[in-house]
Amino acid sequence: MSLFCYASIGFEGNLVEVEVDIRRGIPGLEIVGLPDSAVKEAKDRVRVAIRNSGFSFPRDRVLINLSPADVRKEGSGFDLPIALAIMTKAGELPEPGFDVLALGELQLSGRLRPVRGVLSAIAEGMNAGIEHFVVPDKNRREACALDYGTVLGVDSLSHAALAVTGTDLRRECASADGNGETGKKQQEHSAGDFADMRGHAAVKRALAIAAAGRHHALLFGPPGSGKTLAATRLITILPELSRKESIEITRIHSHAGLLDKNEGLIKYPPVRSPHHSATMEGMIGGGRNIRPGEISLAHGGVLILDEVPEFRRNLIQSLREPLESGRVEISRAGASCWFPADFQLILTANPCPCGNLGRDDAVCICTRFEIERYWKKLGGALLDRVDLRIPVKPVPTSQLLSSQTASSSALLEKVASARAVQDERMKRGVRGLNGRLTPPEVAEYCSLDGRTACEFEQAMRSVQLSSRACHSILKVSRTIADMEGEAHIKLPHLFEAIQLRRYGEGEFFF
Repeated sequence: MSLFCYASIGFEGNLVEVEVDIRRGIPGLEIVGLPDSAVKEAKDRVRVAIRNSGFSFPRDRVLINLSPADVRKEGSGFDLPIALAIMTKAGELPEPGFDVLALGELQLSGRLRPVRGVLSAIAEGMNAGIEHFVVPDKNRREACALDYGTVLGVDSLSHAALAVTGTDLRRECASADGNGETGKKQQEHSAGDFADMRGHAAVKRALAIAAAGRHHALLFGPPGSGKTLAATRLITILPELSRKESIEITRIHSHAGLLDKNEGLIKYPPVRSPHHSATMEGMIGGGRNIRPGEISLAHGGVLILDEVPEFRRNLIQSLREPLESGRVEISRAGASCWFPADFQLILTANPCPCGNLGRDDAVCICTRFEIERYWKKLGGALLDRVDLRIPVKPVPTSQLLSSQTASSSALLEKVASARAVQDERMKRGVRGLNGRLTPPEVAEYCSLDGRTACEFEQAMRSVQLSSRACHSILKVSRTIADMEGEAHIKLPHLFEAIQLRRYGEGEFFF
């Protein structure tokens, strides 16, 4: 029998075996194996918690080794396995006869507090063949989300002692799938509905295309025209996650400590909208104890940068590599790790610093230099990776009073039909949705017939687009064809994709 705990390092982590040696000498407790301050402080919490739980603490020299010793141990989740290992070695508890992975922070009273990264720990334990898990009761639903092994949620050290000895180790994985329909209702309530937007038929159509193929998009227009409203409604037309995606996304949020105690697997794509004052570590990830940033928390969902020119230029440009690779590599002096970061980027911006450029009822007071400096923050390299550029103009009063408008449910049906076509394509080895097609996949699935190819070549020569932009137009055309149920890309699909791309190519947006 061995007692294990978990050390999180990026998205992946290491199982840590807790070894105990009790020998004659001056009474004391020492922890080795590269522990941080929180783990070193565990010796005081463990000693008091064991005594307050009705057990005897050894009056000898106790040495705790956290193996492997070259992996840094961080956080308070090591309290419970250390306490259980000491009690077992001291004869307070019998050997259970099976491997156990335990996590939890001890209070001095012996009660347990929840910890981060429980789902990741269960996943690593599953890979190592461990089948018995003891976690704080508030983490039980999260631990049961994988529906694997025997999981017991405990609220105190004495309860955990019963679990390790097998006296009270039972399966408690009811409702492991998480939020189900309740989660859907909460999402609809918090994100609203496209029916809230009056008019803007072209904007809704463009965002449906973005959702169907998972294309990055930029919405630009004067203040108050509805850019932010449209961007935040995008999440309402994204289909439910697959189980694999749910597990991956839930692991990230578990690692960041953002899961509610009553939440199991995350069922729907997450949406993140950081403030423009966000730091590089907050956006990309990192810190002294490496944590996922906003781009990883948006993995499998949407990252909204509202008023993107207000963000720092180096922060905006740091998004280019994750947009290409779908992951972020974080390198520090003492550690190197990675997190998934495959997100859909939605940007919003005013056309100029004052916001009046292109308006018929207002005068822009910005100079050409100010406008160029305003848009220069985005840079051509990042903007080239944005497939859709969507102008958003103020809606006439007559349309604001109209009750006829497309709802999220109607748009979701179109998105779901297009996603179903792409799912069939992925069964044949395609990497992902249309927005993630590789150049060889673009050549195979976005081929054009003779006349359409001629029109495409003529349009590309007149606009002088980059190779990435040409591929982008073909991928968007493929998405539009999928939404229309067409097996081949036709001229209307191509022209609509070019129209959605044309803004920002060597010219101002209005």
